[in-house]
Amino acid sequence: MFNFKDKIITFVAVKLFRKILYPFVPLYYVAVFFRNKFYDWSIFSSKSYEFPLICVGNLSTGGTGKTPMIEYLISVLTPKFQIATLSRGYGRDSKGFLIAGPQSTSKNLGDEPFQIYNKFKNITVSVDADRQHGLNRLIEKDPLLDVVLLDDAFQHRKVTAGLNILLTAFDQLYCDDFVLPTGNLREPKSGAKRADVIVVTKCPIDLSNELKTEITNRLKLESTQLVFFSSIEYGDAIISSNSNRELMDLKGTHFTLVTGIANPAPLVSYLTTMGFDFEHLYYKDHHEFSKSELELIHSKPLVVTTEKDFSRLHTETVDTIFYLPIQLKIDKASEFEHLVVTYVGSF
Repeated sequence: MFNFKDKIITFVAVKLFRKILYPFVPLYYVAVFFRNKFYDWSIFSSKSYEFPLICVGNLSTGGTGKTPMIEYLISVLTPKFQIATLSRGYGRDSKGFLIAGPQSTSKNLGDEPFQIYNKFKNITVSVDADRQHGLNRLIEKDPLLDVVLLDDAFQHRKVTAGLNILLTAFDQLYCDDFVLPTGNLREPKSGAKRADVIVVTKCPIDLSNELKTEITNRLKLESTQLVFFSSIEYGDAIISSNSNRELMDLKGTHFTLVTGIANPAPLVSYLTTMGFDFEHLYYKDHHEFSKSELELIHSKPLVVTTEKDFSRLHTETVDTIFYLPIQLKIDKASEFEHLVVTYVGSF
């Protein structure tokens, strides 16, 4: 857990350490660049499949909103198609291929797949670090699958997806960043050329057309690429295991905000702008809460957290911990949804 002072000290220390590591940037760049080129030149093999694969990913190390995008795609496609999701299941304590079921938890499935499983019971949610193996197992178990959504698979080039959706956050565009270890990019900016669609996420609700045009120009798109802009829409109610409360009912009530996500800044900004009174307990992304941390959080009179963190806070019998749901809102949604449905329907 970090308080505000700890966050400032940590931020400064990390920035300084990353600058010290700058001499290693060219080494990382060259290694990843040639790895990608070996796939481009077919020196490394990549497998294609005879059914639709939609890859959702990013170039950065996280915080671009992949899970909300996966959930958006599920909502768009489920009325017409039989869907499965396949992700690595980051941070889980299980290995190999696993399909979500009644015995699944955030520990054996991973927090993000578990969140999707809890929300969408009519699809298949699976995890496997080896995407080829995972896809083969999915096909064996359900030959009638219409489409598989590959979560965070942009760098997993052993599988060739038919539609690649690349996400980049409004306040951390990949065109303004550079590769690890000094920057946040997992591969050079040129990797964006593999994307069919680029979605600029976490945009302000009132983003102007002029700024959209400016960002589009800065991204230097290929002639075949399409760009869309999305924002986060927060729910009107907070939800616990046993009840709901109107968010605005919290006005005048002090509460504790708990986050264990890559970039909590938009949520903190939203709650602050709305005039809420809260303290913020900040943890790293995918944080596995210790017994003492859970005891601290459970001792708070009222806790608001993210949906992703909710499942890791052992909330089954707790009425004081709520999550604030979010929803992805895409500009030119009908155009985006038509593109996705047409792709899947073309097989």
